[in-house]
Amino acid sequence: MSVEELKALERRYYEALNKKNLAALSEFFASDFVEHTSLGSEIGGFEEYKKYINDMVKAFPDLHFTLHDFITEGDKVAVRWTLTGTHKGEFRGISPTNKKVTMWGIDIDRVTDGKFVEGWCRFDTLGMMEQLGIILAPKTTGSHA
Repeated sequence: MSVEELKALERRYYEALNKKNLAALSEFFASDFVEHTSLGSEIGGFEEYKKYINDMVKAFPDLHFTLHDFITEGDKVAVRWTLTGTHKGEFRGISPTNKKVTMWGIDIDRVTDGKFVEGWCRFDTLGMMEQLGIILAPKTTGSHA
């Protein structure tokens, strides 16, 4: 795929997420897709990944991704994004807090035959936990040396 085709595939995927069009996910992923997540786990297979995304949408029903930068090389495309959403459903064992979160993330996806086959996702897990009130943010006092 060309650089522009890789970027367009990534854009269409995030547009589907923003519209909560989870039925369209199969258009983007190979059945044996593997995701390496920020949370230290690996998700194997498209069906398991679809469940992961569905759980995110249930936890943050108003989630919205804003895409900032794309970098492509060979069969990989990287995108830097910002996610906003309100914690309305259980998320990884955390009861709803009704708090709004804003966090950054970076995805790198490997594409074969027009579908994502492997992905690496890193997002600001600590910042999200602080915003949800699960972890207290460190107090700052004055200037830093």
